[in-house]
Amino acid sequence: MRILLIEDDISLCNALMIHLRSEGYETDVCHNGTDGLSYALQNTYDVIILDRMLPELDGWQVCREIRMHSKVPI
Repeated sequence: MRILLIEDDISLCNALMIHLRSEGYETDVCHNGTDGLSYALQNTYDVIILDRMLPELDGWQVCREIRMHSKVPI
């Protein structure tokens, strides 16, 4: 399973990433909405974990844009 984690809190993001990878999930990480949206649109993911309060583009904007192109669970 491939997961995209979009979270700007670095310590929380690292903890989640370590746990997900230790469970065998392929995990990509982004720390702002712009990068997260780019990753989401350029790659295929089974699920996206998305923070609502992000720098550059907030989570709601990222979610709306992803929904225009994909039905991936968020």
